[in-house]
Amino acid sequence: MTTSSDITQTLAAEYTRLATGFGDVLDEVPSDRWAAPSPCDGWTARDVVGHVIETQRDFIARHEIDLGETPALDDPAAAWRAHRTAVADRLAEPAVGVKPFDGHFGPTTVGETLLRFYGFDMVAHRWDVASAVGRELRFTDAELDMMATAAAGFGPALYGDGVCKSGVEAGPDADRQARVLAMLGRSA
Repeated sequence: MTTSSDITQTLAAEYTRLATGFGDVLDEVPSDRWAAPSPCDGWTARDVVGHVIETQRDFIARHEIDLGETPALDDPAAAWRAHRTAVADRLAEPAVGVKPFDGHFGPTTVGETLLRFYGFDMVAHRWDVASAVGRELRFTDAELDMMATAAAGFGPALYGDGVCKSGVEAGPDADRQARVLAMLGRSA
């Protein structure tokens, strides 16, 4: 029998895993490369980190969960670590992750949405930051599965304002990663 405590531990652990993967890429960005343009039109590497932090904070605040002060983006990797810790700490509280609400796709919970939508965001934007600073990043098969499944589940909402730009064509010899990125409006 799965208990509320089991669900809370699983949510916190999975969020931390995804957030750590994003943070690992940020930790490798040289301090002089944060202003590099990213594959996200009009955004720098720093802007991508700001977006991920801001969207998660906005979502969490809408559910009356306090994360404390927003970390400054002077050092985006440090800001991410502070944010990641604040979110993981809240998810470790028994009532937070299981808090229900009616989402865009129907009834869900705060924790489930953090993992499905914002987890997808953390994985996809890892590639954006890595690309901005000239670093190659390869996704695992599990990450590609997660992004492809999420993108299919989002349907037309994937291309809504502030999510992904319309898909682009992947070349005929494109590998799976390039095809998934193309579906997300990114050219590998």
